[in-house]
Amino acid sequence: MEKNKKVEANRRAILDSHSYRLAELDIDFLGRAEQRPVRMQLELQKAETLLRENDITSTVVVFGGTQIVPEEQAEARLAGAKRLHARSPGDPRAIRAVARAESVLEKSSFYDAALEFGKLVSSRCQIGGKCDFVIATGGGPGIMEAANRGAFEVGAKSIGFNIELPHEQEPNHYITPELCFQFSYFALRKFHFVLRAAALVVFPGGFGTLDELFNTLTLRQTGRMQQIPIILYGEEYWTRLINFQAMADEGVVADEHLDLIHFAETPEETWSIISEFHHLE
Repeated sequence: MEKNKKVEANRRAILDSHSYRLAELDIDFLGRAEQRPVRMQLELQKAETLLRENDITSTVVVFGGTQIVPEEQAEARLAGAKRLHARSPGDPRAIRAVARAESVLEKSSFYDAALEFGKLVSSRCQIGGKCDFVIATGGGPGIMEAANRGAFEVGAKSIGFNIELPHEQEPNHYITPELCFQFSYFALRKFHFVLRAAALVVFPGGFGTLDELFNTLTLRQTGRMQQIPIILYGEEYWTRLINFQAMADEGVVADEHLDLIHFAETPEETWSIISEFHHLE
């Protein structure tokens, strides 16, 4: 009897052992460090498979700051910063918070522009079931939300390539559900950004925006990706932030590499650059 109990206990232990799980169902095994190549391949293949299944042939990638929000939200943030400042008028951090909130409010017009651009591109390119020039963003808030929202409001598809971060970031609510992806690896996310890109439109933003901008500029400069227009929206912001001409003057980039960069001030001008580049009109 005792022997049967031991055998039964061992049977259960066998069935419960992680070694007995099917490999594709063993999350603990797939999460091990040595399985990183497998996870990277899965991230590559999953998005590629679903994009193909949805007949996505080309994208217009839109980057920009997460902190650039609609005017009413920016005004609310400024009001909150002013209340804190009123309670601690001598606190340098409170003074700085007001100045930053005022600057963000001044840039709220970029949210509106990204929304209108998303509408413009989607309504002109997704006609009769076509999936050309589909808006693709990082799937987060701010400018990314605005571009996805523009497509959403005209009933068009749009893509969100979100990323797993230490601070949880839920995708914005305007992405087409079956085209919203979450990545663990920035490298694979960047790969999908450029793979089908027909254009890159970069609104004002911070480190993440600059990372994606210079990644794409480098790929275009070195001829390692398809030819696309790289459009910086808001020339005053970008030329104040980065002195591209100085890079050429210092001899670290060729003069002709500056021709990779276009500037635009309106959604219509942005689309005109894209359509002329690809001879659409």
